[in-house]
Amino acid sequence: MKSMIEFLRRFKLTYVIYNFFHRKELKQNESLYKVIGLKKKYFSSISSKDFATVNANSLSTEATINLQNCSFFKNTNAKNRVSLLDFQKNGFAILEQYVSHEQIDEINNDIETGLSNGNLKFVNNNKIMFAFHQYKSLQAVGNDKNLNELLHALLQGEAVLFQSINFMMGSEQDTHSDSIHMTTFPLGGLLGVWLALEDINEDNGPLHYYPGSHLLPYYLNGDYNNEGNAWMLGSQKYDAYEAFIAGRIKDTGLEKKNFVAKKGDMLIWHANLFHGGNAHLNKTKTRKSVVFHYFKKGVICYHEITQRPALIKDV
Repeated sequence: MKSMIEFLRRFKLTYVIYNFFHRKELKQNESLYKVIGLKKKYFSSISSKDFATVNANSLSTEATINLQNCSFFKNTNAKNRVSLLDFQKNGFAILEQYVSHEQIDEINNDIETGLSNGNLKFVNNNKIMFAFHQYKSLQAVGNDKNLNELLHALLQGEAVLFQSINFMMGSEQDTHSDSIHMTTFPLGGLLGVWLALEDINEDNGPLHYYPGSHLLPYYLNGDYNNEGNAWMLGSQKYDAYEAFIAGRIKDTGLEKKNFVAKKGDMLIWHANLFHGGNAHLNKTKTRKSVVFHYFKKGVICYHEITQRPALIKDV
């Protein structure tokens, strides 16, 4: 029965029908498809294969902000400034004590209340998706003016908040690049922001990352034989992608780093940085955190594996 359901989920028509009833969240793609000459409807399946012959410069970018002119950069300490300046080289920046403990306490209270009254539920056992749609405490951080100015400078274009994911425990997710899940055309039009909602150490599943991995190619469906055809998605399971990434790490000799964070510390990472969650060794301890994902305004956003355009809601 399980194998039959998995087979049926590979039919692209299933997602096309779902997309058809979500035009409001997909309307931004209609005009972008026209600009680049792509003959696709807003509800059509989309993947990197569709952009193989499209000029990545065909979508114009807006004027950008210089990082050193950002308010936070000018007013923060030297360590945070150096980390931001090294973003292009390392693929990440660590900002110590970016969010106040008072703001974080408000977020934690909202999440706990939402779970207790049923407004929030776990997805895949450990994720709380899109809670920022409901709680101003999360919106205040995700839409923070100084943070968005930094993201604008790093993205070289306006950052649009797309998603939040809250965790009460460690994600324990194997190493991956966000570009296989939240893909963009042109590539690289995404940033991740991870915030520690309590002190995190080696016992409760810290985030890990591989400095410099963002400079490797973007590994997409074609790289692990998962493109599928006109009617069906690829047949590879997700662990085939994870094994592929593990192989690239071994081949390139990349060095793993753990983000042992203090409450209020923030990590910003590049769309193609390899990262994941370590094992949560002490399950008597929580590992409260939140991830925000941002798209660059004016790029086409989609999910490479399931070939679905991203549903973007106004907040």
